[in-house]
Amino acid sequence: MSTNQMDIRRAWGSLRLFLSVVMIALLVGLSGTLVTIAYFRARNIALERVDEKMHAFGDRLAARLSALSGETAALVGVVAALPNSIFAVPADRLNEKFMVFRQVTRASENVESVYVGYPDGSFFQVVNLRSPSWRKALTAPLKAESAVRLIVPTTTGSSSVHVLFFDVAGDLIAETGPFLSNFDPRTRLWFQVAKGNHDAHATGPYEMATTGLLGMTTSHSLQHDLSTVVGADVVLTTVTDLLTKEKLTPGSTAFLLDSRGALVVHSNDLINDRILAGKQERDKEHPNRSDPLVAAADRVTSGRVGVVDVEGSQFALMVTPVKSRLFFAGGRLVIATPLDELLVTARRGFIVGTAIAGVAILAAGLCAVVLAHLITKSLHALTEGATRFQTLDFDTPIQVASRILEIRTLGSAMNKARDAISTFMIYVPREFVRKGMSGHFSGRAARRQEVTALFTDIYDFTTISERHSPEEVVGMLSEYFDIFNASVDANGGTIIQFLGDSVFALWNAPTADDRHAENACRAAIDIVDRLAAFNTAQRSRGLPEFATRFGIHTGLAVVGSVGATARLQYTAMGDTINVASRLEGINKRFATTILASRAVFERCERKDAFRPLGQTDVKGRTGAVEIFEVVSKP
Repeated sequence: MSTNQMDIRRAWGSLRLFLSVVMIALLVGLSGTLVTIAYFRARNIALERVDEKMHAFGDRLAARLSALSGETAALVGVVAALPNSIFAVPADRLNEKFMVFRQVTRASENVESVYVGYPDGSFFQVVNLRSPSWRKALTAPLKAESAVRLIVPTTTGSSSVHVLFFDVAGDLIAETGPFLSNFDPRTRLWFQVAKGNHDAHATGPYEMATTGLLGMTTSHSLQHDLSTVVGADVVLTTVTDLLTKEKLTPGSTAFLLDSRGALVVHSNDLINDRILAGKQERDKEHPNRSDPLVAAADRVTSGRVGVVDVEGSQFALMVTPVKSRLFFAGGRLVIATPLDELLVTARRGFIVGTAIAGVAILAAGLCAVVLAHLITKSLHALTEGATRFQTLDFDTPIQVASRILEIRTLGSAMNKARDAISTFMIYVPREFVRKGMSGHFSGRAARRQEVTALFTDIYDFTTISERHSPEEVVGMLSEYFDIFNASVDANGGTIIQFLGDSVFALWNAPTADDRHAENACRAAIDIVDRLAAFNTAQRSRGLPEFATRFGIHTGLAVVGSVGATARLQYTAMGDTINVASRLEGINKRFATTILASRAVFERCERKDAFRPLGQTDVKGRTGAVEIFEVVSKP
């Protein structure tokens, strides 16, 4: 017996009967006790509301810090894991370093710059010039989108600085320097804490030397060279804005304490200014004397809301630890609200709530049975609609005849959910949706299995994109991808991802397919045939033809759902996938259209569908791979 069946059997019977009995019982109980508990209820409501709001505020800030910390650590970690060759001295391989670091600054609106410090004192930095402070400090040209700072030690003990400016297309448009500077990355704390370590480290918060904004630095030594350190500067504007703007009441205060109990960020702008100016006495015996609420934080149990007396006034105060792995690690968030402000709102709410409750009790006693009937009737309709979801039947709208706002809203929400899932199926293969709704995908998980992977690419697509408007390119690609979707689906495959103009398709996962190699080859031939008609239409309209190359390989791969907790992707990884991708590119060498490996050839019955081409080396793989041209459907 399933869990759902057991839960149904444990039900208390008809919802109609249950609601009627419960509502009548509540009427009897409420009428006798409402007056007695009125005052205490008002106070408790006030405390409950502030508890919820404080925890919700704490959760939002924790989520913001965790996301900011995790995002920055991940970006820096990715850069630190790049091959050592890209981190040659600053002047070498400049374009490669620039492109990588530029993408990192673009990936996060909070990362101002990414840089690398070398053990000889050299320094390479890429700055995103979206910040007016950076533009002013570097005297950036109007069209500059990014800047590169190169700092190289000289024989005199100082350093030579060059600044290069690039536009949004990545082209060099201006250059300043050289000029002398005494900057040495080896003397900076971010370099010292990360050097020789394998983990990411955070330093700060502090006033950034160039922009004057409150920020922190995440640094990480290179994976293959622990003496070289990658760093990223992060602006904490979102954190300070959250503390400043999201006050529970006009007199509320929120601030962050570091692991020593010193004040580092405050919702009061004047106190924040003193912190940035270095006037806050955080390094002396009494780091908290500037704000009596800071000292009061030690009198409240962590994670709970308590009432404390501070200079003759009572405050509801909550202290919660900061759970971020890097930023403010070991610190505490403190939220304080004057109790008088809370009680004013509570008294007003008590008066309104009492009036509404009185009316509701009188009306509910007369309408209990009728209302229960209406509710259950509507719920049955909603249940039938939800059942249709499981079969992916989205053609029939959910009709809910009810005058109850919540039920009508729920019906509308379910119709929106139906439309959303139906739309979602346009972006995600139908089989993924079906398996996801049945619980087949349960978080991050993967397993090894044999699959056939197909990769495609359009020859000279960059030139096509340059010669046509984005709207024309999107229109052509849409028709082009329709061909792929129809052919892959008709031959039992699944398109895992559209990668620009490329396509990555998979057979034997997530749906089992005993003839996956044959079906992949059939799909490729089918696509080639359909593209002939497509290209004929292109020529008639004066548009370019799409010359597509295919690579097919069969083997073991790690298949499953990977990614972040809140953002997963079903994909396949491993040598099999890499070889399929490489085979697509090898077509250029042999002037072929569809290349397959021996593993594919051996799993197909019709050997005459293949033309052997011998063995060839595959980039990134030890040993040669025997390849075949697919000339017909196997």
